[in-house]
Amino acid sequence: MTDGARTDRDSTAAATVLVVEDEPSIADVLAIALRYHRFEVVSASSVREAAEAVRRRRPDAALLDVMLPDGDGREIGRQLRASHPETAVVFLTARDAPAEIVGGLALGDDYITKPFNVDEVIARIRAVLRRTRPADRLPARPPLRYADLELDEATYTVRRAGRAVDLTPTEYALLRFLVRNAGSVVSKEELLRHVWRYEHAAESTVVETYISYLRRKLDPLGPPLITTRRGVGYGLASPA
Repeated sequence: MTDGARTDRDSTAAATVLVVEDEPSIADVLAIALRYHRFEVVSASSVREAAEAVRRRRPDAALLDVMLPDGDGREIGRQLRASHPETAVVFLTARDAPAEIVGGLALGDDYITKPFNVDEVIARIRAVLRRTRPADRLPARPPLRYADLELDEATYTVRRAGRAVDLTPTEYALLRFLVRNAGSVVSKEELLRHVWRYEHAAESTVVETYISYLRRKLDPLGPPLITTRRGVGYGLASPA
């Protein structure tokens, strides 16, 4: 095993993943793969069992099927967002219509459609955990600042014009990358690689979706901040 692979596995060691899936064969495959990669797994097959599992042990990440026998897995995502906003939420579902994907991304950090590749699921879980686990936060350092925007890298909080902005972990990671590259236009492919850890997802609409989310939260507090260079990528508007 290479040093890079060993570091990747160690970075998520002891992370707990809640798997909510009512199809036993799929649940077993996911649990076996996650345990092989040194995750701890808590399994549930319904909304009720998932709620009980979260009460017993707060997960670092949740892998949620959408269609469950007693309800909708997105409701679990909403509850986790409200009670444990630091928990990474990944939806795993056969629903692949664009509207379903956009709706899922509004509630969670990633959205995987069935049929899926197990290695891709593991990679996506690792990617969201790198963005969300408190233990992986950067050491205390001066906040990142751009124009009237301030990002605290120790607490993952954002303020614009002195007002707090409530961002999901993925929204924060995207904004941080744009701020770190202020003055440049960043391509969609760069954002997919550095924020989502995707290497071959040029057709994904996840970047456009999350840029829209950020604008919706930032623009009411000041002049439009995120610019689009059509056919090139995204950047930040020059400070006034």
